[in-house]
Amino acid sequence: MDPINPVPSLPQAKWSSGLGNKRWPAMLCQVLTESQKATRKSLLKGRVMDLITSTTVLSLLFGSLGTFGLFWLLQWMRTKAYLRNAVVVITGATSGLGRECAKVFHAAGAKLVLCGRNVEALEELTRELTASHASQRHTHKPYTVTFDLADPKAITAAATQILQCFGYVDILVNNAGISYRGTILDTTVDVDKRVMEINYFGPIALTKALLPSMIKRRQGHVVAISSIQGRISIPYRSAYAASKHATQAFFDCLRAEIEQDGIKVTVISPGYIRTNLSVNAVTADGSRYGAMDKNTAQGRSPAEVAQNILAAVKKKRKDVILADLVPSLAIYLRTLAPGVFFSIMASRAKKEQKSKTS
Repeated sequence: MDPINPVPSLPQAKWSSGLGNKRWPAMLCQVLTESQKATRKSLLKGRVMDLITSTTVLSLLFGSLGTFGLFWLLQWMRTKAYLRNAVVVITGATSGLGRECAKVFHAAGAKLVLCGRNVEALEELTRELTASHASQRHTHKPYTVTFDLADPKAITAAATQILQCFGYVDILVNNAGISYRGTILDTTVDVDKRVMEINYFGPIALTKALLPSMIKRRQGHVVAISSIQGRISIPYRSAYAASKHATQAFFDCLRAEIEQDGIKVTVISPGYIRTNLSVNAVTADGSRYGAMDKNTAQGRSPAEVAQNILAAVKKKRKDVILADLVPSLAIYLRTLAPGVFFSIMASRAKKEQKSKTS
């Protein structure tokens, strides 16, 4: 193409220098005709290229979407199959978060072993689950095992009874726990020990009792329901925060040690949940707190948190924080700007103390 003449490959007409040459109008028409033909060919060629390009892009786009859709479908089928017919043990299943976990795991087709201290409450939950999913083919009637995590001698016998239900355990959900409210100066060591026994020593004793059978099968999943207070410490929750920090540390170590055996470990750290945890909390002298905190009352519903736990177990996630923005940011603040975090906690302690004395 001539850089001066924008029309490509135009025929070169022979012009006469004579002013009276009568052939020049015909030659001009020939030039214009050839120019129009060349222009039409260029436009046609451009349209064909645009069509080819757009077709290729669309093919790549739909191909990518198809591949992603297939991957998502396979992932969904695999996670759904992970819980169907899996033997799931849930401690603290009679109320609150444990009860909601029992509902969602049962609906997912798991074979449940429900654990708790109250025989009547366990039987009532079993009847409720059986009746609510009576028409579903992939649900199973739960088993129940009654024991107290605060009793070390009962845990070994309970583990034996749990294994007798189905012969093995696929997933252990350590949910049972107790909360605490009080000042460190007023709290007796017996109260500290009681909280640690239920929240820490009991769950790890049950885990250790069931772990050998998982390792033998090279298959299993241990879930620890910890707390956001296992990451940060809040004033007047010393015993509870200490037990949850210990829980986080223990199961982090366990995850590293048994990964080679094919066992998964998930630690769930929820924020405030709308349950009776604060109502049933122990105080400095060991008595029942008997009131629902404002933050607890405004917390997430246990049904929502149970669904989040179910999703985390399906995806085999290792560490999950289920808290609002402010508590989640506080974890990073504790690490990146500890001085600021400590000042905020000290201010919170003064504010709470003032509200109690006023």
